[in-house]
Amino acid sequence: MFASYLIGLREGLEAALVVSVLVAFLVKSDRKDRLPQVWTGVGAAVALSVGFGALLTFTAARLGHTGQELFDAITSLLAVVFVTAMIFWMRRAARALSGELRGKLSDALEVGSTAVIAMAFLAVAREGLETALLFFASVQGATATAAPLIGITLGLLTSVLIGWGIYRSAVRVNLTTFFTWTGLLLILVAAGIFKYGVHDLQEAGVLPGLSTYAFDISAIMPADSWYGTLLSGMLNITPQPSVAEAVAWVVYLVPTLFLFLRPKRVTSTPAPSAA
Repeated sequence: MFASYLIGLREGLEAALVVSVLVAFLVKSDRKDRLPQVWTGVGAAVALSVGFGALLTFTAARLGHTGQELFDAITSLLAVVFVTAMIFWMRRAARALSGELRGKLSDALEVGSTAVIAMAFLAVAREGLETALLFFASVQGATATAAPLIGITLGLLTSVLIGWGIYRSAVRVNLTTFFTWTGLLLILVAAGIFKYGVHDLQEAGVLPGLSTYAFDISAIMPADSWYGTLLSGMLNITPQPSVAEAVAWVVYLVPTLFLFLRPKRVTSTPAPSAA
C-alpha cells in the first residue's frame, strides 16, 4: 500500500504543480475566461489515464498464463524505464518548470482555444499515463485486496491538497527536497519492479534459473507474515528470490542511486577578459 501511495503522491503532485502553474498564470494575467479550456484539457488527460489503466488490466486478464507473465514483464520493464527517466528529469528541471510552463501557455494563448486545451492535456497526460503504467506494474503479484487502490487514491488526494495549498500559498514545500526524497524511495520501488519483471520473464520461460535461488530467508521473514507482506508490497523484497532476480535488483539499484546522489556539476561562467 505504501508503494502505491508513494506513486500517487509523487506523480499526482507533479500533475498538481503543472495545473496550479497554469491556473495561477491565467488568473494573474486576467485571462480567467481561458480556465474552462485548461480544465477541459486536464479532464481529457485524466480520462485517458484511467482508460489506459483499464486497458492494461483488461489485456492482462485476457491472456493465458505464459502470455500474461510476458505481458506483465514488458509492462514492468517499461515502467522502470519511464519512472527512472521521470526521476532524473524532475531532479534536473524542477526549478525551471514554472517558467517553462508559463512560456508554453503564453504561446498557446496566442494560437487559440484548441492550443490551450492541447497544452493542458499534454502537460498532464504524461504524468497520468506514467501513473497508470507504474501502478499496474507495482501491484503485479500483490494479494487480491483493495489496499493498492486505496493507497494510490490517498496519494492522489494528498497531492491535490498539497497542490491547492501551494496555489493558495498556504503550504510552503521545498520542492527540491521533496523530489529528492521521493525520488530515492521511488528508485527502491523501481528496483523491486525491475526484479519482478525479471521474475515474470523466468515464469514465461524467456530467462532460465527460476528455481535457482540466491538465498532463502523464509525462516526469519515468512511470506505470510505482516513484515514480509509489508516489504513485499513496498519494495518487492521476497524471502526466496532467484539469482537472476537478486542480480537484477542490485544491478539497477546501485548505479541508479549513485547517479541520483552524485552532486550536480556547477558550470562557472568565465570572467570577461580585460580590453
